[in-house]
Amino acid sequence: MPLTKKQKISLVDESVQRLKENETAVFAGFNGVLVEDFKKLKRDLKKVGADLKVVKKRLINISLKNSGIDFDAMTTKFQMAAIFAKGDLTSVAATINKFAKDIKKSKKGEFEVLGAYDMKGKRLVDAKEFNLVATLPSREVLLAQIAMMLTMPIKKVMFGLTELSKKQTIKN
Repeated sequence: MPLTKKQKISLVDESVQRLKENETAVFAGFNGVLVEDFKKLKRDLKKVGADLKVVKKRLINISLKNSGIDFDAMTTKFQMAAIFAKGDLTSVAATINKFAKDIKKSKKGEFEVLGAYDMKGKRLVDAKEFNLVATLPSREVLLAQIAMMLTMPIKKVMFGLTELSKKQTIKN
C-alpha cells in the first residue's frame, strides 16, 4: 500500500530530525537481505548506540537536501538503509563492515555501504574511506601496539645486557 502524502512528510521530518540529533549517518544499499539478518544488525548497532532505518531513496534525498547534505541516494540500484549513530564513524564502521562481509560470504543477498556523513566535521565520507576506517583496529589494540613499540628499545637493551653478562660469566 503506497504511503500518503502526510506519511511521507512525516518520514522526511523524522529523517531530518535524526540527522540533526546524531553525529554520524551511514548510507547503505541492500538487496535480498533477510529480515532475520537485519534484526541481528539492528541488535548489534543498538549495542554501539546506533539505529537502522530503511527509507525510500527519494524521501531520504529530500531529507538530505533539507539538512544541507550533498549526497545523492538515487545512485544505487538497491533499496536504501540509513544508519544513524550517536558516536563518530569509528563507533559503527566495524559493525557495519562485518555485517556486509557476512552477507557477502553467506550469499544471502547484497549489502554495500554507499557513503557516510560526519555531522561534526560536516563532510561526506565515500565508501572507500569508510572501508579504511572500518578495517582499523580498535582503540585498545592501537594503544597496546604503541605501548609495545615504546617498550621494545628497553627490552632490546635488557636482552643485550643479559647476553653480555652471560659472556662475562663464561670467561671467568
